[in-house]
Amino acid sequence: MEHVTRDRARTAPFDLGAIGAGLTFARSLDDLAAALRAGGPAGTAVVQAPPGTGKTTLVPPLVANLIADRPGSGGRVVVTQPRRVAARAAARRLASLDASRLGERSGYTVRGESRTERGAAVEFVTPGILLRRLLADPGLDGVAAVVLDEVHERGLETDLLLGMLGEVRQLRGDLLLVAMSATLDAPRFAALIGSADGVGPAPVVDCPSALYPLTVEWAPTACPRLDERGVTRGFLDQLADTAAAAHAAAVAGDPGVDALVFVPGAREVAHVAARLRGRTGGTEVLQLHGQVDPAAQDRAVSGRGPADPPRIIVSTALAESSLTVPGVRLVVDSGLAREPRRDSTRGMSGLVTVSCSQASAEQRAGRAARQGPGTVIRCYDHRTFAAAPAHATPEIAVADLAGAALALSCWGAPRGAGLSLPDAPPQAALDEAVRVLHDLGAVDQAGRATELGRTLARIPADPRLARALLDGAGVVGLRRAAEAVAVVSGDLRVPGADLIRLLSALRSGTDPSARRWTEEARRLENLARQQEPGPGAVGEVEEFAPVPDAESVGFVVALAYPDRVARRMTGAAGENYLLASGTRAGLPAGSPLTGHEWLAVAEVSRAQGRDAAGTGAVIRAAAPLEEQTALSAARHLSSDSVEARFDGGAVTARRERRLGAITLGSTPVRPSAGDARDAVARALAAGGLGVIGWSEAADRLRRRLALLHRELGDPWPDVSEPALLARLDEWLGPELEALAGGASRTDLADPLRRLLPWPEAAGLDRLVPERLEVPSGSRVRIDYPDPADGTGRPVVAVKLQECFGWAGTPRLVDGRVPVLFHLLSPAGRPLAVTDDLASFWSGAYAQVRAEMRGRYPKHPWPEDPWTAPATGRTKRRM
Repeated sequence: MEHVTRDRARTAPFDLGAIGAGLTFARSLDDLAAALRAGGPAGTAVVQAPPGTGKTTLVPPLVANLIADRPGSGGRVVVTQPRRVAARAAARRLASLDASRLGERSGYTVRGESRTERGAAVEFVTPGILLRRLLADPGLDGVAAVVLDEVHERGLETDLLLGMLGEVRQLRGDLLLVAMSATLDAPRFAALIGSADGVGPAPVVDCPSALYPLTVEWAPTACPRLDERGVTRGFLDQLADTAAAAHAAAVAGDPGVDALVFVPGAREVAHVAARLRGRTGGTEVLQLHGQVDPAAQDRAVSGRGPADPPRIIVSTALAESSLTVPGVRLVVDSGLAREPRRDSTRGMSGLVTVSCSQASAEQRAGRAARQGPGTVIRCYDHRTFAAAPAHATPEIAVADLAGAALALSCWGAPRGAGLSLPDAPPQAALDEAVRVLHDLGAVDQAGRATELGRTLARIPADPRLARALLDGAGVVGLRRAAEAVAVVSGDLRVPGADLIRLLSALRSGTDPSARRWTEEARRLENLARQQEPGPGAVGEVEEFAPVPDAESVGFVVALAYPDRVARRMTGAAGENYLLASGTRAGLPAGSPLTGHEWLAVAEVSRAQGRDAAGTGAVIRAAAPLEEQTALSAARHLSSDSVEARFDGGAVTARRERRLGAITLGSTPVRPSAGDARDAVARALAAGGLGVIGWSEAADRLRRRLALLHRELGDPWPDVSEPALLARLDEWLGPELEALAGGASRTDLADPLRRLLPWPEAAGLDRLVPERLEVPSGSRVRIDYPDPADGTGRPVVAVKLQECFGWAGTPRLVDGRVPVLFHLLSPAGRPLAVTDDLASFWSGAYAQVRAEMRGRYPKHPWPEDPWTAPATGRTKRRM
């Protein structure tokens, strides 16, 4: 009888009146129901409602009721929440308001934990959980509706779900889809998911704000918020002192006031909480971030009883949206956030501290006015707020995309082809991600997922770590491999960057995250054990030499990130490490890892200051290992080659043993003929023919040939630098062989003559003579223009007196190109530039004569230059 009663309770509709009592969104339920019914079985809608209105609490049971009303239909409503604590809190709240047991009608599933019974109507999950379910079952069997909450946060997995669910709806005419946003970006998502009939956008259902009056105070600190090492200790201290004083004043007026303090990361949460505990007697200080034990998270987001002391909750952005922290009427905001960033030039990705967006700042402030009039204290000034971006950067634009690219390939949309995503992934980041997956064996040449790729996608970790888990298990054992992957993927703080020391604390239970790490390691171990045999699965791993227990963590990290294997170097700024990728990075000051010759680096990020050791980057997490273990784990990066170089007119060579960018050994050797030829060719390609050197004779010949090619074209050769480099074997072959064989120098004049066309070459001196005979009898050299000059003229620089009586300007290249004369003074200084001698003698000469005859009286300056004898001598010598 009890069983029957329970089944009826499970199938009964949710009492929306009771659940929505006091919630603002209750007034919008009819509008949402009408919009979804109008779309038929596969209705769509976008809900735009500010935080605190109750959309997360009310929309899922409303959708469940609509599904239950369908004739002969059934299935669960799956609701995504961007964070585990939000999923748990939302499920508990709905179960409490529904007066049902958690998991019976409303449950949750997050990584490593599930409280959802078979007949539950609503299940709250994280986006990663739903993403893996989609990959395993693209039809989502047993799911009648999906509600994507907090889509405005632009999490990478939520963006992927939007695109994938759009395709699922094309196959399933009964899948209902709702997207919920807390900002004014709803029209964008409405256009993306589309209406039920595929014509136009999905309907948007608005809800008015539920905020009470909010007082905004600005309290910039005297200490800067950030320096080269991150958030400053001084700023955190002043932030904590501001929060303590403001909360004490608020509690004096109303003992029921709790405070919420926003800082960017777990380290800052711990620091501020510790300082608050020393300054707030009788106040409970709680921490809220992803590394806190689930029970402690749930306690922080649960209300307190009348007899409980006032509370200050110090939180990361985790409490910014998607859940309400009861009792909060005071918010103290650092204005900082930690967001993913990818540095493509250094091959690094990770979290960096930045100013939070204006939208984030407004949502944080709104936490204070959900249950009554509240106050937000911003510990920065108006100018900083105005300079902040309007919205947070979409994760797809800045994050490492290896996991996303694998999901897309497993979905059947390599690189996202044909998928409607809110933003296309950046091309360079996507190319790098696909390359990584191909190196792992997860995708083929076309980008399609392999069997190994599908296996890796079933493991909730970065594909590189998933592959390291499977391959490393056969060498260090499944338990040790799982522990190493859990500590690297767990987003844990690594004091001194030493993963070994952190792992020891986790194993002993002295680290606060020990329980969560233990559960994650056990789960990864079970997942790896369950994978079916196949390429890359446990039991079919690559062959590696045995690894000592002390190096097991470093070995697994090196398997995952072989390009981050690092060797100690000594530079001008002190000791640093060179990664196989070519990046240099320092260790945090006082790190226990200092002095180790080799490290396997799990995390490296941009930084300045002492920790970076002048490199611009700092190692955040690493484990030591010996050289042989490093070479074994990253062996596909090993190379043993002869490096020949042409420099200073000679070819030298060294045998180089490398691990990526790390030089393992270098010895001088005699280059082979082929290596030497390649070295000369590389030098010419990089530095041009100038690395050999143009002799004066070669340069003059090249200039003459360039003018002929410019004016006459074929068959006269193109002697520009690109053209000559393209025909090296044709005109410079013997000389290249000689240089490769050890010759120290060669003249390019004779090789150039090999390009002369025959019989046309017989007219070379007539068309472009080297010298020009002037009336004085002198043979003056003609300076031809540079081959790169497309309009230059041949120039003759000659003393003015040597051209007396010369009326016709000579022309070269069969009369096509007039010579440009630089008429010089007796001292060799230019007096005139002309290509029309007749006009010069008849005009400008008179002024030149008037100015020069007194300066150079020993030289002839006749009134009539037409009849005066041309000479290069003085009047006495004449």
